[in-house]
Amino acid sequence: MNQISCLIVDDEPIARDIIKSYCSHLDYLNVVASCGNALEAKSVLQHQKIDLLFLDINMPIMDGISFVKTLKGQPQVIFTTAYKEYAIDAFDLAACDYLLKPFSFDRFIIAVDKALEKLEPKGVMQASEATGSIAEDFIFIKTDGKIYKVRYNELLYAEAQGNYTKIITSSNSLLPKMPFSSFEELLPKSLFLRTHRSFIINKSKIGHIEGNRIFINHNEIPIGSNYKELLFKDLGFS
Repeated sequence: MNQISCLIVDDEPIARDIIKSYCSHLDYLNVVASCGNALEAKSVLQHQKIDLLFLDINMPIMDGISFVKTLKGQPQVIFTTAYKEYAIDAFDLAACDYLLKPFSFDRFIIAVDKALEKLEPKGVMQASEATGSIAEDFIFIKTDGKIYKVRYNELLYAEAQGNYTKIITSSNSLLPKMPFSSFEELLPKSLFLRTHRSFIINKSKIGHIEGNRIFINHNEIPIGSNYKELLFKDLGFS
C-alpha cells in the first residue's frame, strides 16, 4: 500500500499526541505535520500534498467546519471532536467520518478504513487496474511464533474474533492477533468481498449462494443485511 500523508490539526497537544500515536501503529500512515490551529494547517496544505486530514472542530481563530469550507481540492477529512452536535455539518461537507472524543484505536481504524476506500481509487487501485494484474499473489501472516505465507488462491475466508482474525485456507486455519479491519486492508478488493461485518470471502471460492448464506467448501458464511446489495452488485446481479 502506498504511504498516506496525514495532517493532524487540534488545539490540544494531548489530542494531537494520541492521534499521532494511533497513526504510528499503521505503517501506511505518514504524519507529515501536526498543527494547533487552522491557519498553521493552511500553510502546510499550501506547501505539501496531504491525503488525509484529522481535524478538530472547536478551535480558536477558525473552527474546523469553517476551515474545510475554505479548502479547494481538499484531502479526505476525519473530524475529531468532543461535541456530537456538529456531526450533521461535518457529513454535509462529505467528511469520511466523525470521531467523538475520547475514541478507541479500533474506532480510529474504522475511520481510516473509510478514508482509504475513497483514496484507493485515485492511487493503488488505479495502478493495479492499469496493469491488469496484482503485484503479488500472497501475504505473510505471523502467529504462534511462526510466519506463514498465505496465497490468495488458497484463502477461503476470514472471520473476526475480537482482537484476532480467524483465517481459513484450503489446508490450514490461522488465528493471528490482528484486528479484522487491518487484515482486510492486506487483501486486494478485486478478489475479496466483505459479506458481513465479521466475514470476508474469496469470491472465486464461492460454491453457491442460498438465502442469506454463502457456501464455500461446506462452510456457511452469513450475508449481513448491510452488505447484501453491494455483494450482489459486485457479483453482477445489480
